[in-house]
Amino acid sequence: MPLLLTQLLRALRGRLRGWRKALAVIGFVFLTSWLAMWLAEGGEGQLARPENYWWWFLITSATVGYGDLYPVEGAARLVGAYVVVAGIITLTMLFTELADHLQNLRGKRMKGVLPQQAEGHVVVLGYRAGRTERIVHDLRLEEEREVVLCAWEEDAPEHPMPEEDGVGFVRGDLSCLDVLSRAAVARAGAVIVDARDDNEALALALAVRHTAPRVHLVAALRDMSRRAHLRYVDPEIQCVQWHMPNLLTEEALDPGVTEVYTELTSSSGSSNTYSLPLPDALAGRSFGECQTWFGREFGATVIAVRQGGAATVNPPWDTVLTGDAVLYYLAAARVDPRHPAPTLD
Repeated sequence: MPLLLTQLLRALRGRLRGWRKALAVIGFVFLTSWLAMWLAEGGEGQLARPENYWWWFLITSATVGYGDLYPVEGAARLVGAYVVVAGIITLTMLFTELADHLQNLRGKRMKGVLPQQAEGHVVVLGYRAGRTERIVHDLRLEEEREVVLCAWEEDAPEHPMPEEDGVGFVRGDLSCLDVLSRAAVARAGAVIVDARDDNEALALALAVRHTAPRVHLVAALRDMSRRAHLRYVDPEIQCVQWHMPNLLTEEALDPGVTEVYTELTSSSGSSNTYSLPLPDALAGRSFGECQTWFGREFGATVIAVRQGGAATVNPPWDTVLTGDAVLYYLAAARVDPRHPAPTLD
């Protein structure tokens, strides 16, 4: 029997590979050992019966050995030894194939050739060592949302963040539809274009819009005057100054933040930021009471308070205001400091 098994392995070499070779070996051993057991027990033993033998073969070849069925005669025990050896060989083949398969998958993951299965994730197109790691870290800091990082072959030959869970990697021509498809752009919640230059950013934005017409798209630009060119592709594309990567992540996670910041910093916006010393009547009162009065009287929003030599943005509503406090607020016009002092009960 061992000689037959050796000849079988030699015959299968180069013809069958992987799981098929292991299946062929265990099938051959099952049939030959069953025949040998039937002969060893004279055709009358309980072990050779089909309803018993498959179970005995399974636990013996797996080297578990429950002991509910076992051979007694010497020849039958030789058959058992044959099954044990064949089982060890088969298990070794299977474990080797499994290890090779896992190693192959890891290699493909590192090379960025596997299609991503994520949905509602953020796709980052472009890689710059250090900068991209910070962007990915900020994206995952709050919601731990899945991120798929896409890089040109010359920029990242292998996954630059393999130790980060929830960060996939795709490598290739970022303007190619196949690469965008592997990155699951069509199922993404947002796409960040962090290109090497503004011309590339325009090309990538066009490719993304062709692949996913409705995905939220944020592009980093070095020259913000090129924003008009991107708006030709889609007026809904949000453009961010390249030197502000933190704003890229904020816009990707909270669409519309860029427009709010633009409105706040624009001199032609509907609201501007002003300051006002705390009215005497509000000294000792809470920030919430102050906020309520400003909103009711002036349609203004207090965004920060400076007191005790330190400024606090959006302080808790129960913060007690001292007489030296200075208020910073958003309003359509500056509040007249001569306005009648509030009367609070």
